[in-house]
Amino acid sequence: MRGAAIASRVPIFPLLDDQVEDLQRLQKAAHKITSILDLDDLIENIVNDVARSFGCVEANIYLHEEDKGEMVLAGVHGCTTQHKGHRLKVGKEGMVGYVASTGQMRYAPDVRKDEYYQACEPSTLSEVAIPLHVGDRLVGVFTASHPELDAFPRQQLRILQALCDHVAVAVHNARRFQSERQATATLNREAQEARAIQQALLPKSSPYIPGFAVSGLSIPAGAVGGDWYDFIPFPDGRWGLVLADVSGKGTAAALLMSATRGMLRSLAEACCSPGEVLTKLNQLLVNDFPAGKFVTMVYGVLDPEARTVTFANAGHLLPLLIENGGARFVDVERGLPLGLGDGDYSECRINLSEGSRLVFYSDGITEAVNANEEEYGLDRLSELAMKPEASVIDIADDVRAFANGAGVRDDASIVLVHVGRPS
Repeated sequence: MRGAAIASRVPIFPLLDDQVEDLQRLQKAAHKITSILDLDDLIENIVNDVARSFGCVEANIYLHEEDKGEMVLAGVHGCTTQHKGHRLKVGKEGMVGYVASTGQMRYAPDVRKDEYYQACEPSTLSEVAIPLHVGDRLVGVFTASHPELDAFPRQQLRILQALCDHVAVAVHNARRFQSERQATATLNREAQEARAIQQALLPKSSPYIPGFAVSGLSIPAGAVGGDWYDFIPFPDGRWGLVLADVSGKGTAAALLMSATRGMLRSLAEACCSPGEVLTKLNQLLVNDFPAGKFVTMVYGVLDPEARTVTFANAGHLLPLLIENGGARFVDVERGLPLGLGDGDYSECRINLSEGSRLVFYSDGITEAVNANEEEYGLDRLSELAMKPEASVIDIADDVRAFANGAGVRDDASIVLVHVGRPS
């Protein structure tokens, strides 16, 4: 009862009709501007629709460029003498510069008597400039002008100030969104350019080797990846075959892959054996690679005349050999991943009979998973590769189908050597 008695003594002042209308316009305007994330659209809406609804004959928004100490005109309504891009120095030029430096609203009921006012429209007689703040940060300044003296009553100034609180937050969010969108677009463009460059480093076509069909395919998990395969022709008719996987993903892995490719090609063209090539390559990478980064690689030399492949393996998945209706994985004695530490690399020579197949592959193939988190695995790869008509495209498509179209989690690459009749 006591609380009710106290409450009954609090005076209640009903809102006037024009105040209700102002508050309704404020609510409507705030709802509209806070839903717009495009900066240009937002500012156009503020200086046009919002300014018009509050009876502002002229309205402008200046944005703060902190690094230059300037205010830049970003939105114009009803002004014919100043255009977008017009600049004012903070603290030195006009009511806008003054408000930007003091952080306080300035109202000139008669602009002819205001020391900071800079003439704009000849008909302008009153103007208000309101700072746009988010916390302690100056976002910009909103101005409204009118051809009548003292055209902004106290109630409307309070409404405009309240509106500017919403405008400041909306502009701040829109500028952040614009900045993030531009950064994302730049990253996407750079990623696509990197992808194009990386794809250009892969073989343009399968090599022509009489009596052999050699093909390769690489599917990056992202725009760029750390997998790489190559076919390197030698003057004596032999071919270098390589498939490598750099630790990690994305741009960093792609950069390390590109560097590894250049070094391997230089060493391979010196006609060293596969074991010697990997030993020398490892010595270079141990000195150059960042700590914790490494490359797994299988590198072989195909001799079409002798119908052999001699290869060395640097910690990579074991090559799959299919012959006489069976499949087996071929290992070597020594071969740590490249870049981890000093070591040498042993070799293995395989005699290739008619109809046999040799498959190099990366873990993006065997470790692809389906919806049940089951891996594609070596058995499924062997079963498919044993089919005489299977190609690198068939293997890649089967991996994608196994993964329910979700794509590979890691870069996936394949090199397939199919042995035909002697030429």
